[in-house]
Amino acid sequence: MNHSYRVLALACLALAFAAPAAAQSKKELISRILMLQQPGIEALARSIAERPAIELAGAARQVIPNVPADRREAVIKGIEADIKKYTDEAVPLLRDRAIRLAPATIGAELDTNFNEEELRQLIGWFESPVVKRYQTLMPTLERSLAERLVGDTRGQIEPKLKVLENAMARHLGLPAPGAAPAGGGGAPMPGNRGGDAPRR
Repeated sequence: MNHSYRVLALACLALAFAAPAAAQSKKELISRILMLQQPGIEALARSIAERPAIELAGAARQVIPNVPADRREAVIKGIEADIKKYTDEAVPLLRDRAIRLAPATIGAELDTNFNEEELRQLIGWFESPVVKRYQTLMPTLERSLAERLVGDTRGQIEPKLKVLENAMARHLGLPAPGAAPAGGGGAPMPGNRGGDAPRR
């Protein structure tokens, strides 16, 4: 009889410790998935950081033919240098913040929508209905992260974009964004508060 009670007590102890272990196991699985997805998270952050600079560069290309030929090469080099400076600062900032936000966004969605066995299947990335469901969720996961990332870094990124806009306008001989043109003419740079601002 005493032996039976001892076995029962050990079984109860095992059950008591099983739940925290399982919870930790799920957390570890999610952390592993986030690590596997880190290149994609970094690519998303890079895309968000580079998009406004790409739009500004596109607008500059339309104006460059109007720049005197003897200044054109210097203007192009100046713009390229300013874009590089912006991306060198903005990309790491958004990348690091995206990685920090991933557990609270993508990780939280994984925790809600998948159990441990499904997480293991995701890590193995087998062809299965689970993977298809995960792929279906991916736009929601990325949108959730992107919205938080843009909101969290807007105050840091917008001043950098303003510096880049002003530098590009200076290279092109245009008024600074937001300033009234001297003759009332000239196409506004993207990001001008009075023109069609690119989406950020």
